[in-house]
Amino acid sequence: MTQNKPGITVSEQESLRINNLSTALLALDSLAIYRGLLEDVVISRLRALLISLTPDSIDLREVINLYNDFYFELAKSGTISLKEYITDKIIFAENLFTSKLQAGQTPETSAIEQAVVQDLQELQLLANLESKELKAEINQRLNNPAYNSYVEKLPEWISEDQAAQTPLHIQQIKESFYRSKHWADCLEELKQFYQHNGSGVFARYIAFVWEKTNGQGYLKGIESPDPITLNDLIDYQNERSRVIENTLQFLQGVPSNNVLLYGDRGTGKSSTVKAILNHYHTQGLRMVEVPKAYLADFPLIIRQLKNRSQKFIIFIDDLVFGDNEENYTSLKAVLEGGLESKTPNILIYATSNRRHLVKEYFSERAGLHSGNPNEEVHAGDSMQEKLSLADRFGINVVFSSPDQNRYLKIVEGIAANRNLNIDKERLQKEALQWALWYNGRSARTARQFVDWIAGRETLQN
Repeated sequence: MTQNKPGITVSEQESLRINNLSTALLALDSLAIYRGLLEDVVISRLRALLISLTPDSIDLREVINLYNDFYFELAKSGTISLKEYITDKIIFAENLFTSKLQAGQTPETSAIEQAVVQDLQELQLLANLESKELKAEINQRLNNPAYNSYVEKLPEWISEDQAAQTPLHIQQIKESFYRSKHWADCLEELKQFYQHNGSGVFARYIAFVWEKTNGQGYLKGIESPDPITLNDLIDYQNERSRVIENTLQFLQGVPSNNVLLYGDRGTGKSSTVKAILNHYHTQGLRMVEVPKAYLADFPLIIRQLKNRSQKFIIFIDDLVFGDNEENYTSLKAVLEGGLESKTPNILIYATSNRRHLVKEYFSERAGLHSGNPNEEVHAGDSMQEKLSLADRFGINVVFSSPDQNRYLKIVEGIAANRNLNIDKERLQKEALQWALWYNGRSARTARQFVDWIAGRETLQN
């Protein structure tokens, strides 16, 4: 991108730049709603550098160290554009203004919006600070030509906007800032962004995983979710359509159900859920994967998600419980809609290779007629509780292993999507051999076979 933005003359750009360092420092000190940015490591380093330049007499070593501290943190963030960095911080901020908008509320008073407008103006001034201006100021304060070479060797950040690969909804709001003469004019678009996409990590990421460190659970954003799309999935349209229909009801705010996708391994259960996220995330859909070991954290997870305008699917993959596990009681409470658990912006999608999610043993059935004093008196109740967990999902969708014809249809569909020019008879013959040698017939086996034959064809050609 060029430095001179469309619609902005050189003289107008000059007027947006900071005339002196005290103005830059004052811009930071003037932040109100976005004041949390002062705790950001890059912004705080910049502020420390600016403060070091306010006295009449400055120390060269101190200034050089503070300058490089700031530059190091800026580069570590993944950009050397101060404008891009500050724009990102505005877009992904968490404060009173953004929290209300992402919860579907509006700020109570115009005073809050006026404070936001003022903050945007101050941040635009700061974003236009150039390294050459800062270095010139340092030389002027030092007033010693012998030091000029040290200052001139300091690395420079750029004032241009880097063309980074970002999701479309983020790129659009960034471009609005980059094109704008006055960032305050972006207020309405910024409000719509927060309302539709959320703020903080919920605007930055579409997929999360619940993790724990030192006993504390937290949502970790996934930088690169599985990119699989609905178009990549061949066959199983009837099974998949039921899940898609339910998801659309969920997104439109009408009654919808928790979903259990169960059946044979490799049939595309997990891929279906991931592809649905990739297809509908632009409509405000988000996904949180929760490992089975952390199901007891459901109340904590729900508290973090429930007061947001986005729709969240809690995804539990490969769900099955042992006979002694109590985590299933946490899941059961959420499925039944406990006082805290029931919330209209959260659904649970789970996958499993088995219909009965809690393992049952023949000894338990024997216990119904057992004279053993160590057996449970009401063994039938326990058995029914275990069998009924799957029934608490409103929708059960079965994914069965394909027969030979269906398996070959999936192979041919994947090969066609990849534009593989292979004789059909040969493709089918080798696909059947592959299924015999490896994991049997399944959608996963078909994809693995096509990966193999596509790689082999590429090397041979």
